[in-house]
Amino acid sequence: MKLWGGRFRKQNDRLMDDFHSSISFDHRLYDQDIKGSIAHARMLGTVGIISVEEAQDIIAGLESIRADIETGQIEFKLEAEDIHMNIETILIERIGEVGKKLHTGRSRNDQVALDTRIYAKEQITIVQDQLLKLITALTNSAEKYSASIMPGYTHLQIAQPITLGHHLMAYTEMFKRDHERLADCLQRTDQMPLGSGALAGTTFPIDREMVAHELGFARITENSMDSVADRDYIIELLSAASIIMVHLSRFCEEIILWANQEFAFIELDDRFSTGSSIMPQKKNPDVAELIRGKSGRVFGDLLAILSMMKGLPLTYNKDMQEDKEALFDGIDTVRQSLTIFTPMLESLTFDLDRMKAAAKKGFSNATDLADHLVKKGLNFRDAHHLVGALVGVCAEKGISLEQLSLTEMKKLAAADKLYADKFIDEDVYAELDLDNVVKKRATYGGTAPERIKEAIFRTRAWLTDKR
Repeated sequence: MKLWGGRFRKQNDRLMDDFHSSISFDHRLYDQDIKGSIAHARMLGTVGIISVEEAQDIIAGLESIRADIETGQIEFKLEAEDIHMNIETILIERIGEVGKKLHTGRSRNDQVALDTRIYAKEQITIVQDQLLKLITALTNSAEKYSASIMPGYTHLQIAQPITLGHHLMAYTEMFKRDHERLADCLQRTDQMPLGSGALAGTTFPIDREMVAHELGFARITENSMDSVADRDYIIELLSAASIIMVHLSRFCEEIILWANQEFAFIELDDRFSTGSSIMPQKKNPDVAELIRGKSGRVFGDLLAILSMMKGLPLTYNKDMQEDKEALFDGIDTVRQSLTIFTPMLESLTFDLDRMKAAAKKGFSNATDLADHLVKKGLNFRDAHHLVGALVGVCAEKGISLEQLSLTEMKKLAAADKLYADKFIDEDVYAELDLDNVVKKRATYGGTAPERIKEAIFRTRAWLTDKR
């Protein structure tokens, strides 16, 4: 007989048991469930709802069950439906009638809300730690390459020269925000729902604050209906996880491009590459490709929860059992991706000469020539037009701007009827030098090496604060 079966005269169909049961996936919550039950039992004994001795017997029984689960000595039963009922059933088998008192003053509705909140809190902390390791790795690499020139792109076309350090530090900012998003999510997750009962609270004189304190929650939930009816903390967590995966996927796309022989900016380490079953020369960026692909999986987990919740009336509905597989899968995928991405990143070998050579292509210093002419007295729109004309000539000749002679520049400037030749002098070549181009971009947040070093210093201070 099921623990809830008093009202029923027939046993559930086996098909019903199979369809209804969640033990196949929510068994992962055994530790969180036992923690919550121990805190609940201790509170029941403290306030006198059960005796202290009964509470101690329940706690000892729960601890023995946890030990046996962790050593693989317990086989969960499908007919007990979920992890909560499985543990309670085993407890009653072990300690007898007193085990039936554990569920006093609570419902599976607030019990499962408690378990998932504990799980979410634990996972947030783990993912935050992984992000700190990744940010540290990025910062270390950025310091090493703070003055190494590479092309920056817009529309995947060469735009302006930047430093590799600046490029890497762009991702530190993204991952720092990811860390902070998780911290914000943690504040709203860190609320203890036990004591809400099925939806309306309980008639027993329980001490919710005591349970919250023992379980390490910052506060208790305010409304018993909201406590059991919403999963916005899971939605928020999967949303933050999805944004992490967006950032990882974008970085992976760049790694894939950089490893392509058309770019050849990086060499992938053999430890994080695969070969082809037919083409012996291949070295494939499978790790980056898999992370890029797995991002869609996490987005799907988020969409599944949003779709599940959008039409549910208050309060609990069985639909909400579907929250756990999406939650587990989303967090597992993010953690797995971060676990392998960081060492893969640290193992990359950059071809700095090729990156600088690529920055010399595509007229990445054209904007600096226009800026130089403006500083000489030409208005920006005419300067933009003139430099565009110079670029067109260079493109026809197959040369770079700095390879165009001063005489040719002046001649073209005069022919453009802007009388701009007077603005072009020998100093133009210093303006076109890529090292100078990068150094001049010294506004706060810019790509100048001195600004990169400042950004690294700020990020290291941030890391110290977060650890």
